[in-house]
Amino acid sequence: MSLTQERGEDAALPDSQKDHPIWRHAPAGLRPYVQLARLDRPVGWWLLLLPCWESSALASAALHQAPNLRHLALFFTGAVVMRGAGSAYNDYIDREIDAKVERTRNRPLASGRVSPRAALWFIVAQCLVGLFVLLSFNGYTIALGFLSPMIVLVYPFAKRFTSWPQAILGFAFAYGAMLGWTAMTGALAAPALLLYASCILWTIGFDTIYALQDVRDDAIAGVRSTARLFGAQVKRAVGGLYAGSVLCAALATHMIGGGFFAWLGVAAYATHLAWQVSLTHEDTPPQTALMLFRSNRDAGLLLFGGFFLQSLAYLF
Repeated sequence: MSLTQERGEDAALPDSQKDHPIWRHAPAGLRPYVQLARLDRPVGWWLLLLPCWESSALASAALHQAPNLRHLALFFTGAVVMRGAGSAYNDYIDREIDAKVERTRNRPLASGRVSPRAALWFIVAQCLVGLFVLLSFNGYTIALGFLSPMIVLVYPFAKRFTSWPQAILGFAFAYGAMLGWTAMTGALAAPALLLYASCILWTIGFDTIYALQDVRDDAIAGVRSTARLFGAQVKRAVGGLYAGSVLCAALATHMIGGGFFAWLGVAAYATHLAWQVSLTHEDTPPQTALMLFRSNRDAGLLLFGGFFLQSLAYLF
């Protein structure tokens, strides 16, 4: 085996989509940055984007207006770059821990393929794009958006002092559930806060499933997680988190007046989460845990689709 192969310089990471076009067509010199921004693992930006889209569509349905496609496009751009910036920042902080974990030891910073200085510049560049996106919204949304980085900055350190780092991630990843609403209405309201709570619980649940892949290595490295905390009760715990997420989404839907498509979306979302719980247990194989984690893109799209169709239905 060559030194290049040993260091993983031209290899896809274990949890990446090895057939993703961005990975396959990226020049060799850019591949480490594709990995650093997780562009070869698009489920991450989907999970950051979907609370924004759900909230925007929920507001449209509440206002009996058509979906705001401009907002949806802006949130897409913002989610991709800010997920990239957040992932690069997380890898920068965790580069020494990542080098001790089998699944992450070939990440660009942990393996030395990207220098810490280059990673910081990469983070700044992506944040500037995200700032441009944020400044495209109204003043209330801009002010609210400026608070979110404080949560992101704390997250990489959470696993060092709490068994609930997934909760910190939840507050960060679900934040768009408020921004989508305020971008449409100019103020916060109960449905948006309920949707935010729903997305927080959803995030804790799916990230617990994701963490099942690393339970053994995390124990050796001293990294805490809800997967380790819940142990043999992980099925029951994830089931409770997902049930709370569905309940909060249902309450948000009720508060905007419901509607056939909105309730259909909630029901489809609940069914998908129940399927995930049925396959989750303490000894879930890593491949199954990764598959279930990735399937949350579809769970979020089902809920968004219900709100989106409901807002369209009011036009006819």
